[in-house]
Amino acid sequence: MITPRALTAIAAAALLAAAPLQAASAEPPPDRALAALFERAHQWQLQDDPESATYVGDRRFDDRLTERTPAAHARRRLHYQGLLAELRRFDARRLNAQDRLSRALMIEDLELGQRIDALYGPLPFSGLGGWQFVGPTSGPQHDLPSLAKASRFETVADYERYLKRLALVPRSLDEQVAMLRIGMRSGWLPAAEAMSRVPAQFDPFTTGALDADPLFAPFRDFAAAIPAAERTRLEAAARTVFAERVRPAFVAFRRFVEQEYLPACRQTLAASQLPAGMAYYELAVREHSTTTLTARQVHDTGLAEVARIGREMDALVRQLGGRGPRAEFMAGLRADERFRFKSGDEMLRAYRDIAKRVDAELPRLFAELPRLPYGIRAMEAYHGDASEFYTSGALDGSRAGFFEANVTSLATRQTYDIENTLLHEAVPGHHLQTARAQEIRGLPKFRRTGWYVAYGEGWALYAETLGPALGLYKDPYSRLGAWSAEMLRACRLVVDTGLHAFGWSRERAIRYLVDEAGLHEAYAASEVDRYLLQPGQALGYKLGELKIQALRKQAETTLGERFDLRRFHNALLDDGPLPLTLLQRRIEEWIAGESRAAKNDVRSGASSTARARGR
Repeated sequence: MITPRALTAIAAAALLAAAPLQAASAEPPPDRALAALFERAHQWQLQDDPESATYVGDRRFDDRLTERTPAAHARRRLHYQGLLAELRRFDARRLNAQDRLSRALMIEDLELGQRIDALYGPLPFSGLGGWQFVGPTSGPQHDLPSLAKASRFETVADYERYLKRLALVPRSLDEQVAMLRIGMRSGWLPAAEAMSRVPAQFDPFTTGALDADPLFAPFRDFAAAIPAAERTRLEAAARTVFAERVRPAFVAFRRFVEQEYLPACRQTLAASQLPAGMAYYELAVREHSTTTLTARQVHDTGLAEVARIGREMDALVRQLGGRGPRAEFMAGLRADERFRFKSGDEMLRAYRDIAKRVDAELPRLFAELPRLPYGIRAMEAYHGDASEFYTSGALDGSRAGFFEANVTSLATRQTYDIENTLLHEAVPGHHLQTARAQEIRGLPKFRRTGWYVAYGEGWALYAETLGPALGLYKDPYSRLGAWSAEMLRACRLVVDTGLHAFGWSRERAIRYLVDEAGLHEAYAASEVDRYLLQPGQALGYKLGELKIQALRKQAETTLGERFDLRRFHNALLDDGPLPLTLLQRRIEEWIAGESRAAKNDVRSGASSTARARGR
């Protein structure tokens, strides 16, 4: 688990500003003691949070699950306090640029954690939103299957470790129930209106055939290297641990959720109505946007973007023959069989065809590309109508990244939406950005595996806008799909702040998404529930994309004909994930460097010409 990110960049930028960047020739060498501290902190994190180790491809702790007890949280508090004290002992003025940046990022990460910890009161700290351990998009019904997919199953030892991890599921679920009960007593509860879909999500783990249980999947399809006798033994051991431990634990957890937790959930909606009040939502906005924008500023930005994109969509709708409201035209397209896939295999083939075409064009837009491959695979049916997503590869390159396509909800997937979706989730979106960060060997591991919503999702939304440069969106319906996707992200700025800061009802939020983004009402409802349960998270997409677009315009204006889009894109990527305020600083430094290089080229050329004339 990556600890919550900087509060983000604001104080980090101040820390960096106090130590201005030196010229490259005067840069001190990397600080070995600081590098050792970063590595020690990373190793501690992997051991304390073994799930995160599995996700980055470290197999040492695949037989463990994170301890979620008050005692464990107390140990983490002490550890982070000590780490923060160590970091503060390093003089930023004596560090090179990258070391200063890494130190500032980790300090802000830890200080944000302390602020959240203080905000929660009696609830043990587990990150912003950590009071909520179960919901339609969070909880063990999602986390454990994802963990199983990220685990390695190549040797008998791999399966043995997984069996040990499964045996810990009852303990883990009991710990989560205890934390949820603390939330019940202290008032940290989700909105009841957004929780109705949760109980049914436990069906695959509590009812039906074991062979259909997502956690049992590794024992249905063994690796080729596993001998037949071992397969029989491991499967028998698995059936025992499921019958005696895993399934009873899930049954008990579901019973708690249905009979105790859901009835206790609050009848209010806004995050500002939680125990910490508006301070909680303000912190959520800052954490997820990595900016100093207020809720009102975000809301107004969203309204302006909705109006701008709406004009583009309306013009395209008229071009396609639409005469009524935009939402009515979009509803007609959703009902049109011409824009539906007939099978999941057909959808996967379409995605893979687009990927091959995009891959061939990427060198025109990037000076250097990651080596890690990616695949496109079908999402398991238990995800229901979940949105497509990306699963990152291993840090050491031993596991590819994967774009997970929803092939079971074909009725809600249109053919004209897949180009922008592929660009967002795979390349040049999440896979390209994530894989590139993982391969930057000069950065500490916590930066290579880090995550900021505004940076990561902002980049992925920006990647969607590169469609024309990559030979996509030639069909007007695909262009409309791309505009609709961008419109949804703009609407999120309005709806998230509307719900949590300005008293919007759930019904008003759903209607806004239907009318402006042209969403199906059921999908709009699931989106609104997501915003209710993850305050502020949805803001990062559009705010991040707007910042990247602004930085590109700044670079183009300053550099003129010297602007190189390939180099600009790598400048955005090659520091790893950053808060937006620090990203601005780093790109401005890159622009300055490009300007100096251009001036030097001019001077060098003039001198060469003078010498040539002298000869």
